[in-house]
Amino acid sequence: MTAATLAAPLAPARRPGLVAGMRHTFTLAWRSLVQIKHNPMELLDLSIQPVMFVLLFTYVFGTAIAGSPGDYLKFALPGIIVQNAFFATMTTGFGLNTDLTKGVFDRLRALPVARWAPLAGRILADTVKQAWSVALLIGVGMILGFRVNHGFAGLLAAFLLLLVFSLAASWISVLVGVLVSEPDKVQIFGFMVIFPLTFTSNAFVPTDKMPSWLQHWVEVNPATILADALRGLLVSGPVAGPVAKSLIWAGVLLAVFAPLAVRALRRRV
Repeated sequence: MTAATLAAPLAPARRPGLVAGMRHTFTLAWRSLVQIKHNPMELLDLSIQPVMFVLLFTYVFGTAIAGSPGDYLKFALPGIIVQNAFFATMTTGFGLNTDLTKGVFDRLRALPVARWAPLAGRILADTVKQAWSVALLIGVGMILGFRVNHGFAGLLAAFLLLLVFSLAASWISVLVGVLVSEPDKVQIFGFMVIFPLTFTSNAFVPTDKMPSWLQHWVEVNPATILADALRGLLVSGPVAGPVAKSLIWAGVLLAVFAPLAVRALRRRV
């Protein structure tokens, strides 16, 4: 071997193509889902908390607000689904921050893996978890007497709308997960932002029962708009307006927070 050969620079590693990147994404998403087997508490968080909210709100507030638990369930279940969806998006940031702080991303960078696959895999896995929570909430609601008035088409449309909105909103969680130093801070952010956001909406109480000064915010609150869209698709009420506004909100969240999150992630890793 000559000195010139030894001095020759190594050829740059070829980046994985789209098909390979998708395969990496599904593999890493499966990795996140399989972790539930080793950490059953995560599945309990996805299951017990939503069911607890349905039972508590229906039987504690139902008679006082709507006259009966059954009538209140028709109004509140879409709102509970919205609140649960917002909280579920925080798991993306929590898991991402855990991978960053434990060096998982550094190890993946040393492998021939598409650079976007770890983040895409995390988001895909959390979307599957989100779907599980929504299905569980609707199933429990039906056991308690909730009925979908617009059939399977309305149920499917509501399901898809919620997943699209959650996917867009999860970029907020991604940004927070990249910026904070510990996973617990992602949860703190969630409680500080999501609780006020959902409780100052019509997710649990009709807008006309609120103070007039608060109603102006409630009407433009994305949680209100998404809850109205789900009510229209599942039970009754306007559909086109709330669905269109929900998609606009999803587009705005995606356009604002996705670039910020990707830029912050590139700086950190």
